[in-house]
Amino acid sequence: MRFAPLLLLAAGLAAYHNSLDGPFIFDDLRSIRDNPHIRHLWPVADAISAPRKSALNGRPVPSLSFAVNYALGGLNVRGYHTLNLAIHLASALLVYGLVRRTLSEGVLRERYRDVAARLATAVALIWMIHPLLTESVTYIVQRTELLMGFFLLGTLYCFLRALRSSRPRIWFVAAVGSCALGMGCKEVMVVAPLLLFLYDRCFIAGSFRRAWQERWKLHASLAATWLILAPLVIHGQSRTGPASMFLEALTPWSYAKTQCGVILHYLRLSAWPSPLVLDYEDWPVAGSLLSILPAALSIVGLLVATLWALRAFPVWGFLGAWFFLILAPTSSFLPILTEVAAERRMYLPLLAVVLVLVLLVHEALRRFANQQGWRPPARGTIGTALFVAVSASLGFATISRNADYGSELAIWGDTVAKRPSNARARHNLGFALGNVGRLEEAMAQYGEAIRLKPDYANVHFNMGVTRAVQGRFRDAIPHYREAVRLEPGYTAAHHGLGNALVELGGLEEAIGHHREAVRIKPGDPQFRRGLAVALHRQGRSEEAKTHLLEAERLERAASVR
Repeated sequence: MRFAPLLLLAAGLAAYHNSLDGPFIFDDLRSIRDNPHIRHLWPVADAISAPRKSALNGRPVPSLSFAVNYALGGLNVRGYHTLNLAIHLASALLVYGLVRRTLSEGVLRERYRDVAARLATAVALIWMIHPLLTESVTYIVQRTELLMGFFLLGTLYCFLRALRSSRPRIWFVAAVGSCALGMGCKEVMVVAPLLLFLYDRCFIAGSFRRAWQERWKLHASLAATWLILAPLVIHGQSRTGPASMFLEALTPWSYAKTQCGVILHYLRLSAWPSPLVLDYEDWPVAGSLLSILPAALSIVGLLVATLWALRAFPVWGFLGAWFFLILAPTSSFLPILTEVAAERRMYLPLLAVVLVLVLLVHEALRRFANQQGWRPPARGTIGTALFVAVSASLGFATISRNADYGSELAIWGDTVAKRPSNARARHNLGFALGNVGRLEEAMAQYGEAIRLKPDYANVHFNMGVTRAVQGRFRDAIPHYREAVRLEPGYTAAHHGLGNALVELGGLEEAIGHHREAVRIKPGDPQFRRGLAVALHRQGRSEEAKTHLLEAERLERAASVR
């Protein structure tokens, strides 16, 4: 199919045409909007850094890409969305090239050579516009997932190109470079050297021994990129988002048990992508082994089938290994404290599911056509009609899902509607309602969040903020106090409580809370100004002036940076 790349680009643009104006949401705020490191490209060491508790910590390549976005267009969301979509479209082209070359060369050549381009187009297009991938593409900060996927696919593609190139060394160097860049995107890239070695064994060499003997330098070089990942993982261990408070008691064993149901959920969404949910904070942690027995048996069965297929039918075995190995870092015994389930984790694993389904449908159509005595054109017409119907359905579902990301109010309202017991979603919906002036509705959502999670400090803080905005300072104070009690180092809550106390005349206590905020974050000019106001109200003008001047100095320094 000569025009397959153009078809893929057109379909991708059509499916994501309404995704470019969605606002920054949730982790975008800490990682992009409020991230001082992306405000400049030089020095590079600063541009590839990120705040400790952000999704970019320990992920220098996405950090640098956001700095480039900022240099080109500031905080205009269209630029960030456009680059995300460009990466996704480039990955779809890599998928097309990988599948076409895999089906037309090596062990599958005799069976699929004549239909390799058509099947590769079907796989790449269905994968690209599948609505399960919308979180990875439309949720801006998930560029970490997009870039990791792009570089992993690029590593494999460069390897395949090297095998048929007159200058293989250039392609092998490109494969190692792509793998190294992927290590700087996300920890899941740790599986890339293993997957390429396994691919070599299943599709090229026929055995691990021969793969190592013929290309040991390449495989050793790819494994050496783990040395890049190791310090990044250590540096990124402080990457805990707002959700860490929910799952602090999660153990590796309880997390692993829970993942049995999560993986089955992913598989169901692969076949029937509804309902799609941004946040699974309320996913129940598995209790006894008996309670998850059906799910556990299903996953164990799939794992055993994969291991058996790797020996008996390596092609199918590789697809199973692709699915489980890529999910392994986030869906095994290593707890992700911020969330036990996330749809973005299926960005690359979905490719194996799509490829299996496309090949199974192709084989079924071919067998049925042979039984009926149909000639290839008739079989191709049926296959094309089915492909168009499936693609159109998935494309419209993706467009619809992108609309949910059109505003904070829409995405969090959608999440609460689908997961009403999700306290974090209710908190974020309350915050979105407050931003548009619907304050009592916001308080109702905050109240539900507190009912679900009584020790939710952020909610108590925002309830205090809402009452303060309404001028109800006496009602705000208990919420600020509770936020400080739950998190003594909560500087914004100390600041808010101090401001409310100033309004009611409790100056001595107010000064104490403002001093605490300044002690914890001495470089924040807002907290200095709050302390200066409280001191001035108490008549301590000289001390107030000192803090005011320091606040102005800090603001000037920040503007220069």
